[in-house]
Amino acid sequence: MRIVLLCLLLGITPISWADLAAARVNGVEISVMRLERYFSEYLQAQGRALSSIRNPNLYKRLRDQALDELIDKELLWQEAQRRGIVVSDEQVSAHIGQLEQAFGSPVVFERRLGEAGFNRAEFADYTRHEMAAQRVYAQLSAVAAPSEADVHAFYQANRERLQGAQNQSDNTSVIPEQGLQMARLALAEQLSAQARQTVRQRLRESAHVERAD
Repeated sequence: MRIVLLCLLLGITPISWADLAAARVNGVEISVMRLERYFSEYLQAQGRALSSIRNPNLYKRLRDQALDELIDKELLWQEAQRRGIVVSDEQVSAHIGQLEQAFGSPVVFERRLGEAGFNRAEFADYTRHEMAAQRVYAQLSAVAAPSEADVHAFYQANRERLQGAQNQSDNTSVIPEQGLQMARLALAEQLSAQARQTVRQRLRESAHVERAD
C-alpha cells in the first residue's frame, strides 16, 4: 500500500494491483490482488466482515495472517511440484463440479466466481494448486496413531479437563472408557497439529521469503 500512496504523492499513475507484489516466495510473486482475494475468504471463514473492522491495527494483523497463510500455501505448492505430485484435469473438474452443485445452479456459481475475481480457467488453476498443496501437506504431516501407553499418560495428565467434558453417566465403568476415547482423539489432534506446524516451519526455514512493506 505504501507504493500506491507514494505514486499518488509524486503524481505518478500507480500500476494496477495485479502488478504489485505483496510477497515473493523463492522468487515466485504473490500479487496484492491475490492477497486481497484471499483476505476476503479469510475474513469470511472467521465470520468477519471487512466493513466491521474499525481498528487499523486489527486490520493489519488479520491481513498479515492472511498473507502468512498464502505464503504457506505457495510453499506447499512448490513442494508438491518438487515431489512430482500431479492433480489431473479429471480430479480438478470433479472437485469444481461438486462446488457448482453446492451453489445450486451454474449461473449462481459463475456469478460467485466473478465476484471473487476468477474466470473458470483461473479457478481451475487455483483449484489444482490447492489440491496439490493439501495433498503434500497431508503426506508431510502424517503421524502414527498414539500408542495405548501414550493415551493413558495423556489421560492421566489431563484427567480433570477430560472428565469435565464427558457426558454424565450412571454407569461408572463407562466413564473411564469415554475419557480414554476422548484422550485418544485429543492426543491424535495435538500430534497432528504439532506435525503441521513443524512442516510449515521447516518449509519456511528452507525458503527465501520477501514481504513488501
